[in-house]
Amino acid sequence: MGGHYVVFGRNVPTHVLAMGFLGGYAALGGYFALKPAAPQPATPPIQASSADEEAFIKEFLAKTEQDDNKQ
Repeated sequence: MGGHYVVFGRNVPTHVLAMGFLGGYAALGGYFALKPAAPQPATPPIQASSADEEAFIKEFLAKTEQDDNKQ
């Protein structure tokens, strides 16, 4: 058969090493592909120039959400 490598004092055929590496790459790829994403904030951050403006925007959004929930 083909060649072999000595790993920790044991002869390991090259095809076993290749299958191990391919399996490891597939496992890592599957792990990162199926990992849940971090939750995104529901609304973008409010960029107000003053505290009064920010309070007005928050109050307006809360009132609008209440109106939407009533309908």
